[in-house]
Amino acid sequence: MSVEEDFFYYGREEPAAEETGGRLPTALVFPGRKGAALSTLGWQAVYRLLAPDEGLAVERFFLGDPGKSAVSMDSDKELSEFPLIGFSINFEEEYLHPVRMLKDSGVPPLAAERPGFPLVMAGGPVAFLNPAPIAPFFDLFWVGEAEAGLKDLCIELKHHIFNGGSKDDFLDLIKDRPGVYVPGKTTNQVKRAVVPPAIGNNNEQVPVLTSPAYSCFISPEAVFKDMFLVEVNRGCPYGCRFCAAGYIYRPPRHASIDQLKEIVELADPPKVGLVGTALTDWPDLVPYINWLKNRKTKFSLSSVRADGLTVELLDILRASGVRTVTLALEGASKRLRDSTNKNLKEEDFLNAVELCASKGVNHLRIYIIVGWPGETEEDYEELSEMLEKIDQARSRGQGNKKKQYMRITLGASCLVPKPWTPLQWAAMPPEKDLKDILTKVKSLTKKYKGIAFSGDSPFQARLQGILARGNEELHKFIMIAAEKGGWKKAFKYYEGDLEKFIDHNLDKETPLPWDFIDTGINKSYLWREWERYQKAVLTPPCPAKGCEECKMCGMQKWLSE
Repeated sequence: MSVEEDFFYYGREEPAAEETGGRLPTALVFPGRKGAALSTLGWQAVYRLLAPDEGLAVERFFLGDPGKSAVSMDSDKELSEFPLIGFSINFEEEYLHPVRMLKDSGVPPLAAERPGFPLVMAGGPVAFLNPAPIAPFFDLFWVGEAEAGLKDLCIELKHHIFNGGSKDDFLDLIKDRPGVYVPGKTTNQVKRAVVPPAIGNNNEQVPVLTSPAYSCFISPEAVFKDMFLVEVNRGCPYGCRFCAAGYIYRPPRHASIDQLKEIVELADPPKVGLVGTALTDWPDLVPYINWLKNRKTKFSLSSVRADGLTVELLDILRASGVRTVTLALEGASKRLRDSTNKNLKEEDFLNAVELCASKGVNHLRIYIIVGWPGETEEDYEELSEMLEKIDQARSRGQGNKKKQYMRITLGASCLVPKPWTPLQWAAMPPEKDLKDILTKVKSLTKKYKGIAFSGDSPFQARLQGILARGNEELHKFIMIAAEKGGWKKAFKYYEGDLEKFIDHNLDKETPLPWDFIDTGINKSYLWREWERYQKAVLTPPCPAKGCEECKMCGMQKWLSE
């Protein structure tokens, strides 16, 4: 499983301009600023997949200033000069940017107004969550993992164009393939493209991520300055009922430590950022970061589960200069945490807080979510008691070490019920109710020294909910946002009913705009999990050795088809 043959990395350097003769000019667009793109692993992984191919001439585009044509970072070419334009879209709030970039570049935003080339396609998480709201803008969606066939599709398009074929003929040719959604043409369910897990060492049947993603660029301009990102695992076994990543990235897979060592040896970066949805579940986490430490490579981890934060792990983190630790509590009460299937014991969380304080962590970030279906005053009364326990755990951990006082920030975000989660049938509270809850949570922190509060925007959360759960009629709302200069103006000028997508619970038989996607998880399983949410009944995590031991959600059968 050596990666050397296909290794592709620029580091701080920029790609040299190349001739495009005989290759298909391909625009790879990140609908955000350059600094964010250079800290986004998915977009870089697609660039690394496509750019080395001799049949493609891939150039990078980032979000520029309104009213100006998008220009390549690698040449002086404008977006309209490329026959293939691919957008990597990660978040619903980005939807107005592709529309604006196309319009400002002289490319009609609506696919119906582009009978010929360019072919404008989109990929990323939103493509297999719910692409319906932006479907009228795109000729094609890649639904699933890029490693599972995206490059082959692009090369096929290159041959089709060079042989004089039309865009419409190409879309007709591919419209019903796995991983492909062509709005207005695809007639069957779209099967998500996924690279099946390999088998681990010694035939242990441990699901292995065969092609872990990694950065091809690092930069002082990046959000994570000069950080080389590597993917430790994909998918999450815990099945938290609010988390889309735990469902749309199934089956859970871990990277091989040998591969990740080889990747870092080849890149030799100044700092490594470990990316994954379940970092502390990776059995090789401690050996790997010990290896990084011994080679004097700085590293950082995203949030870790409280029950996975051990003395050994924290000692390594602190010795390596890590000053901030992030823990997710999620629900305000045990009942809500059980409802969400958090599978987290209160004592484990408090032990993690005490451990962080005892080891001299400077800043502890704790995250909760508000706006759960069925939450009550009693849940927040329990949160008040939990904050008292957290403060006491901090005091126990610190003892008399006044110089190492640990600050705590309680961050609260608003629940957005996402497609392909058991909460996809749940309503969102009104904006005023969310504001009131956040005000209440903020007031709970005021009596504690060194505990600050950071709250989400209820407006942004409800906007995200509308865009995540809407249908194709929302493209008009998105178009207004792009033309008028933002989402708040779009709310002002749009004449339709937006709240209908989020203001009431849906029943089991309600058709959902994303039903045409086949992610591998049975809809009946998700409904069962929604019912278990309402009863606060826990479901065990996915077994460590993969789908063969479980066969509950449908993924095992789906992978074998």
